[in-house]
Amino acid sequence: MKNVLKSVVIVIIGITFTHCKTNSNSTSSLTGWKFNDPSYGNYLKGKSSKKATIPMGMVAIEGGTFTMGQVQDDVMFDWNTTPKKMHIRSFYMDEAEVTNAEYSMFLQYTKSVFPPEDPKYKHIYPSVLPDTLVWRKALGNTELLSENYLRHPAYSDYPVVGISWVQANQYCKWRTNAVNLSILMDKGVIENIFESDSLSFRGKNNFDTDAYLSNPYTLFEGDSTIYKKGLAVPRRKGQAKPSKGDFTGRHITASDGILAQKFRLPTEAEWEYAAKSLIENREYNNIRGRKKYAWSGKYTRSKSKKYRGDQLANYKQSKGNYSGISGWSSDGSDIPIKIKSYPPNAFGLYDMSGNVAEWVADVYRPSIDANANDLNYFRGTDFTKKMINEKGQVVIIDENSMEYDTLGNGKITPKNLPGSVKFTSVTKDDTYMRNNYSRADNSNLNDGDQNSSRFYNSDAFDFSKDPAMYNSPKTPKNELDQAKDGSSKEYDPRKRTTLISDNTRVYKGGSWTDRAYWLDPAQRRYLPEFMSTNYIGFRCATDNVGPMTSQKKRPRSKKR
Repeated sequence: MKNVLKSVVIVIIGITFTHCKTNSNSTSSLTGWKFNDPSYGNYLKGKSSKKATIPMGMVAIEGGTFTMGQVQDDVMFDWNTTPKKMHIRSFYMDEAEVTNAEYSMFLQYTKSVFPPEDPKYKHIYPSVLPDTLVWRKALGNTELLSENYLRHPAYSDYPVVGISWVQANQYCKWRTNAVNLSILMDKGVIENIFESDSLSFRGKNNFDTDAYLSNPYTLFEGDSTIYKKGLAVPRRKGQAKPSKGDFTGRHITASDGILAQKFRLPTEAEWEYAAKSLIENREYNNIRGRKKYAWSGKYTRSKSKKYRGDQLANYKQSKGNYSGISGWSSDGSDIPIKIKSYPPNAFGLYDMSGNVAEWVADVYRPSIDANANDLNYFRGTDFTKKMINEKGQVVIIDENSMEYDTLGNGKITPKNLPGSVKFTSVTKDDTYMRNNYSRADNSNLNDGDQNSSRFYNSDAFDFSKDPAMYNSPKTPKNELDQAKDGSSKEYDPRKRTTLISDNTRVYKGGSWTDRAYWLDPAQRRYLPEFMSTNYIGFRCATDNVGPMTSQKKRPRSKKR
């Protein structure tokens, strides 16, 4: 009898627990209304996964505090990397640089969707092409690399170079759309558009994540037949079944947490934190020692018995010595080498020191203002919002409303692509009475502008007559402007004092053409965002949503 009572009690407790658990997920604990139920307005609540899904090709970087900047002796005395305490939120980063093969997929996609022979799209494909002529040397025989490095299969797994900061960001945007399009096709929401007979996947039929989330039926010329089935939605009693071939369920929203977060370039702080990988120097909640490179130790050569003496990174060892002597190459390559050719750091990231340097998102300034923000520091924020037309609808760009930007080298690049949402900068009305930001573009905030000078209390007109702190060259006219006034590209004759501007970007890490000094993750250099070299590549990052970590840490103290 006791056993029977015991069993009944266990069953009742189990049912109650299950009911409470179900209620907590499907019913509002504050109103009693049911989520995702047509009888209660079908208000949405997405299901959060207990275990985060790591994006393909990436590794999880658990956030924490670290000392950003050079912790070794500053032998150059430039005070460009003074130490600062920073905190980084958890994020994801590519385990290796983007390769020639991966970038070539982006090139092929762009060429097929926006064919350059079509006058409407003639500037799009050339804007994403790498500059293969970065391999040329006036006194060197390097034409083989100019002709083969990007497309020859022998170099397919080598990091792509000749990429400007602008082009790296274009790839990140495309990758976001490509990944989310794949998710929607895999879930059956969208039919395979590459095999569709009813849709020409060209121009404004280009898939855009923001456009889909704003209104799915603004894509694909309003062709609703491209959509097959959405997330299941219970039908109301007496509601008729949908006709065969009709879209069933509902479209995926941001609240469902199914689509991938936006891919982007890592910030300088994120890149340095990931490269230093201080997790291997941790003892409980303390950091022991200082790291000079992405690996542990003070030397560039391996200590392992099998590879003793071999270099741990691909870099220039001395003048005229890129890889050692014949028959005993110490780093395996005299140019960039295949990704993952060296051991990863403690986070699982490859080539954070050596091979190629990498673009990061930040606008360059000689100093980093840690007092402004010591949580996820980043300089270059430009706040925007979706443009809404007079009908209250989100504006989608077509071939007639495309806008172009002229880069500092005179090349033309599209600001946006057909089929994408048009964004505009936030206005004074949007920032009115805010205490966290007051303008859209914050690239030069507190660094050379009026508020950070001794003229902070002067009239803005008077301040504009003083010499600019960052007196960078003017932007040349593109061919569209030349047609209007007949001017041509030329060098600005005025004497310049600096190359630093709001369009100057940071790149981090040493490369195959650098000496060991630049392998230190704390080192930082800069280049205009429109320029490219044969030693700068990039990798992508994306944000981690939800808990900082899924790992359970040990209790702080034993139970007494």
